Amino acid sequence: MKEPQQDRSRATRQRLLESTIECLAARGWAATTVAEVAEHAGVSRGAAQHHYPTREDLITGALEFMFDSRTAAIREMAPGLADGPGRTEAVVQGMVDYFTGTLFKAALQVWTAAAADERLKDRIVPLEAKFGRVAHRMTIEMLGADDSDPVTHRLVQATLDLARGLGLADVLTDDSARRGRIVQQWAATLDSAIVPPRIDG
Repeated sequence: MKEPQQDRSRATRQRLLESTIECLAARGWAATTVAEVAEHAGVSRGAAQHHYPTREDLITGALEFMFDSRTAAIREMAPGLADGPGRTEAVVQGMVDYFTGTLFKAALQVWTAAAADERLKDRIVPLEAKFGRVAHRMTIEMLGADDSDPVTHRLVQATLDLARGLGLADVLTDDSARRGRIVQQWAATLDSAIVPPRIDG
């Protein structure tokens, strides 16, 4: 049975976007061209340009795909978290693991390029701001914390900043041993400081 044209087109776009992310993470911004991505995806250059006529179109599509994928990656953490002792450390470790993964490394390449490209920066900043809000809200939910408490709000933001910083440290060297100690200490700090949500009634 032949695959419908619409499904084939969707599958091709998906392969191209996934390949764009993999190329960004592994080879960097300069090497992530339409031709390179098409070859990596096993798609002809003509087919790639049919879906994404320019490199800018491809990168923009990848940015939106990255936003959805990064949000989904964090959402997938929540169901696997056990209640009780160790949950806070598991949440912090999960966020740090995310920021040392392929999606973050790809995003980092785009951020670096955007620092010198105003048009690209204009596309990225709103997406990153949106992702930051979603990541913050989901971290609050996973921790079972009261975001209306200003100290808790700042500590959760600091958790995301810490995870991002540890992800940056991991780009050049394997920092896993030191990272593990920091995660344990920060989780203990959060456990002693964050305020649980109020239960009315």
